[in-house]
Amino acid sequence: MGVDRFAEKLARSMLAGEGAGIIWRLHVDAAMLYRAGNRAAAVVFVEIADAAEREWCRCGSRAEAPPS
Repeated sequence: MGVDRFAEKLARSMLAGEGAGIIWRLHVDAAMLYRAGNRAAAVVFVEIADAAEREWCRCGSRAEAPPS
């Protein structure tokens, strides 16, 4: 499984569990990692956040709907 596929799968899972707020949280955490000097981890967090945002845009509010 490539990094992109891994990020997409993880993003879907995080989005389903945490809602759209996880997108912002991932970006904030990426910024903190970058400032701490961990640039590689920051890049991965941004990739996951971007994948989550793409999924959220694709699914719209259905991604945040509570289970029936």
